[in-house]
Amino acid sequence: MNILYLCHRFPFPPKRGGKIRPFNMIRHLTQQGHSVTVCSLARTQAEAEEGRGIQPHCARYEMGQVWNPLQALRMVLRLPVSTPSSMGFFYSPELAAKVRQLLAEQKWDLIFVHCSSVAQYVEHVTDIPKILDFGDMDSQKWFEYANYKPFPLSLGYRLEGSKMLAAEKRLAKRFDLCTATTRLEWETLNDYGTGADTDWFPNGVDADFFSPGSEPYEPDTISFIGRMDYYPNQECMSRFCAEVWPLLLAKRPALKLLIVGADPSPAMRKLGELPGVTVTGSVPDVRPFIRSSALMVAPLAIARGTQNKILEAMAMGVPVVTSSIAAGGVDAEAEQHFLVADGAEALAAAILRVLEQPAERARLAEAGRARMLSHHAWPKSMARLEQIIERSVHKFSHARGKTL
Repeated sequence: MNILYLCHRFPFPPKRGGKIRPFNMIRHLTQQGHSVTVCSLARTQAEAEEGRGIQPHCARYEMGQVWNPLQALRMVLRLPVSTPSSMGFFYSPELAAKVRQLLAEQKWDLIFVHCSSVAQYVEHVTDIPKILDFGDMDSQKWFEYANYKPFPLSLGYRLEGSKMLAAEKRLAKRFDLCTATTRLEWETLNDYGTGADTDWFPNGVDADFFSPGSEPYEPDTISFIGRMDYYPNQECMSRFCAEVWPLLLAKRPALKLLIVGADPSPAMRKLGELPGVTVTGSVPDVRPFIRSSALMVAPLAIARGTQNKILEAMAMGVPVVTSSIAAGGVDAEAEQHFLVADGAEALAAAILRVLEQPAERARLAEAGRARMLSHHAWPKSMARLEQIIERSVHKFSHARGKTL
């Protein structure tokens, strides 16, 4: 098939959540013999340079380069209208022109869109089968932000959530099939009551790359991994350090916490002044930090879809203690494959349980990796994607045949 693939972040290199899922789809479809043309955005010259590494994994790519201050203006211009500001942030006249040219010049068998914010480029197309992979339902994320931000920011996030919800419902009706990352996100999509054909397929993890290490772990080190310019991660670590960390230090004064992730804000860097806490900033490879840890924590209060950091730690045989909302994006069982706790005291108790019981740590390490191999392997996820594509194309062809 000749596939036009659009995504909101340029999908190479696949080092962050918004790039990992689309990259693995593009690579798989190309390996299956399809001709995939990738259209996406680059926000810096460095990202554009790195992005050229996608070439071996697709037939062609088109890149729209944008400048964040101008994108911020596009967001502001959408405040008084019904269009979500998010769609302004991901709109590029350059990319729109390239997509129009591609649609005019070639015959396409399928249009695949990852993320609702770039569906705007092709939502008008009616003569080609189209799949929209929402991934996460972004409107619900904005509603969650509204619960944590002070007024008037909370009002702005609630407004954006309402706009995005209306857009998600509209878009669901304009695509032949819509997908999500997790069963919970899929259920949210279905609860919209649009009548759209829907399905879901999970994120995977490269269990060969994220594999257990050969060196012993440090029994008094725990870690958190994630971009530290991302608000849910910032909120999570601020709360953890204020509420949970003192409880842990009272029991284990020598305990160390590694906060590993790119672009920490000044407030996040300040956490490094706390006893036992290190804020690393960007690192070339997160694996040594995770592998050296007795466990990884992911006690997020704001989480949609799958937290790749959890999959990666479990694949490396490092136990994970996470919140119930973050656990919802992982196809694994609490207590059996990882520990789930909410609230400062419950989180501290779960962490201490792993730290103080080496046999329990070993059990969770083995069970967690086994679960990743059986339920979050990319080949199995891509097999589901293949079925979804086949179903969508068949449905479209059947419907067109009826109308001819």
